[in-house]
Amino acid sequence: MLAILIAALTRNVYVALGLGLAVSEALIAGGNPFTGVLMSAERSVQVMTDAGNARVLVFCLLIGALIVFMRESGGVDATVGLLDRKGLTSTPRRAGLAPAIAGTAIFVETNVSLLSAGVLGRRLFDTHGLSRERLAYVIDSTSAPVSCLILLNGWGAYLLTLVQPYGFDSPVGVVAGTVAWNAYALLTVVGVYLTVLFNRSFGPMRAADAAAQPGSAEQEAVDHTPPGRAIHMWLPLLVMVAGSVGFMAWTGKGNLLAGSGSQSILWGVCVAIAVAALMLRAGRVFSFAEIQERFFRGIGEMVAPVTVLLLAIAFGASLKLLGTGAYLAEIVSGYLPAAVVPAAVFVVAGITSFMTGTSWGTFGIMVPIAMPVAQAVGFPPELMLAAVIGGGVFGDHCSPISDTTVIASLAAGCDHVRHVTTQLPYALAAGAATCGIYLIAGLVLS
Repeated sequence: MLAILIAALTRNVYVALGLGLAVSEALIAGGNPFTGVLMSAERSVQVMTDAGNARVLVFCLLIGALIVFMRESGGVDATVGLLDRKGLTSTPRRAGLAPAIAGTAIFVETNVSLLSAGVLGRRLFDTHGLSRERLAYVIDSTSAPVSCLILLNGWGAYLLTLVQPYGFDSPVGVVAGTVAWNAYALLTVVGVYLTVLFNRSFGPMRAADAAAQPGSAEQEAVDHTPPGRAIHMWLPLLVMVAGSVGFMAWTGKGNLLAGSGSQSILWGVCVAIAVAALMLRAGRVFSFAEIQERFFRGIGEMVAPVTVLLLAIAFGASLKLLGTGAYLAEIVSGYLPAAVVPAAVFVVAGITSFMTGTSWGTFGIMVPIAMPVAQAVGFPPELMLAAVIGGGVFGDHCSPISDTTVIASLAAGCDHVRHVTTQLPYALAAGAATCGIYLIAGLVLS
């Protein structure tokens, strides 16, 4: 609560996460604030000792180098010009569709989806006077929601692992059956496309869109790039996406679901950077020294947002050890009539994800609660699992301490707190509608 309150009042997510982490660690240490500060540093180190976390952090640093290569070579401008000449992004609606379609198509890994769609959308949105806040919303609300609807990815594998111990005849069928019941994900994706196609926004997003002008500082920064070639943008992006998918198949020994997402995206961006650097040197766009300078400058541009990501992951790990999620689930699960159980599971999963900043961590907490409840009450396990999944993604979309929202802000080049506040009304609208749907389902099935 402290972290969320400070983030909302001060708009300083570094202070919010740092103080929240210190307080959490102090509670773990029996209320000693000095030990809490020391253990905050230790918790951050422990986060980096996890291979998966370290790979994601390094990936986010390296993507900065790739962005600088594509931007300063003129590849981004050339790609936008090519799309405009083809008539594919000649209007704000068409420009908005490009990152939405990219975010939908790249369903294999959420970080790849966010960063690829974000890089593609930045220049398009600046050109057409669309806000970076809207871009962050578009890519954030197509990445995780699409990934939990098209489950041929790590989400499907993880959920299958959580469901298997409960003795269902077809655990795969239970996981696959969540698609039709996952109201929040379906409504969120529909909401994105309606926003893009009708070019309308509401709440704080409307003010952000009104303030977005073609002559913004972000656009001025990219207007002075030399004439470039579109291949300098689209080929590295294609290599990163295709490489990530290929490496997932490789690390999974032919099975995408069994592959390592963090390993694959790290290797994918490394290959993409190598390809981009070779193209720029072979084409005499930059000298070796200029490539090296831009490489480290790109990494430097990512240090601040990656620090937020590190703090968010450390905070989530600390809250898990503190037992925040389990406590929230326990105080609610024993006091509910059967008819409101699906809606309540969605709400509790949303609160848990909001408070801890992690949808996957929420799944680990809530699935062991929701599956036995489904069996005891006689509700379809697909419905209960979908409520957990949707609630986890809903809380993630609303939370300023979520690593996914941090990466969406990073990818869109948008202030993190502004992304959360402008996306919040859209998430709340979809969440309220989902609660209504689950209440009706509970009444019909109970």
